[in-house]
Amino acid sequence: MVDLRPILDDLAAESRSLDEVVVGADWAAPTPAAGWTIGHQIAHLAWTDAKALIAVRTPGEFPEEIKRALTAGEGYVDAGAAEEVKKPREELLAEWRDGREALAGALLAAPEGTKFPWYGPPMSAASLATARMMETWAHSQDVHDALGLPREPAGSIRHIARFGVRTRDFSFAVHSLAPPAAEFRVELRAPGGELWTYGPEDAQQRVTGSALDFCLVVTQRRHPADTDLRASGAEAVKWLEIAQAFAGPPGNGRKAGQFT
Repeated sequence: MVDLRPILDDLAAESRSLDEVVVGADWAAPTPAAGWTIGHQIAHLAWTDAKALIAVRTPGEFPEEIKRALTAGEGYVDAGAAEEVKKPREELLAEWRDGREALAGALLAAPEGTKFPWYGPPMSAASLATARMMETWAHSQDVHDALGLPREPAGSIRHIARFGVRTRDFSFAVHSLAPPAAEFRVELRAPGGELWTYGPEDAQQRVTGSALDFCLVVTQRRHPADTDLRASGAEAVKWLEIAQAFAGPPGNGRKAGQFT
């Protein structure tokens, strides 16, 4: 039986941390995401939590959500954020706060082993909670970058690092590339100094570096060239170029040198 509480506790802490930053910020300030202000970042998180709540509470309604997404195409997520950000600031903040708490409660109440529909493959409660952690952390990075605020990595990014490793095949598939047949070796230096490892020790394709930089790359918040990550093997190099832990079409990522 998977204990959801650790990941949900870390998700709640990440959300509260971002909440504290944005509550007094200028929501009209632009962020590194093209066309998105700080307000759009919060609007997107509230919008996505609402979609996740549909998937958990009323999964039978989600096929219609998929149809809307396919009909709208690549602009679907942007349109959702643009619509949400029109709401008064306090209303949107309350919606985000209520929505994330409701989602956590729904995930805890879900029967063990349930798979929920999503914009990609169906997800377990643990995977969906980790995906929300990943997105909240990534959009918080956009806000911190917009405001020029430093950000100390926490041990909770281990959820994101593991998720980034697990979504390797998705990264290739979303670019219409065949996923590598063999596992990669990934060795990441954690914020606390310990080593997080994934995959067989004798794998030919390898990625090494800091866990923080790996998380920034798989969430497309930094270009691999601006990190300390090192890839050995052609497939590993390609993975870092296209790594994407979030659902949807291929992301645009960040340009090399954008934050240097």
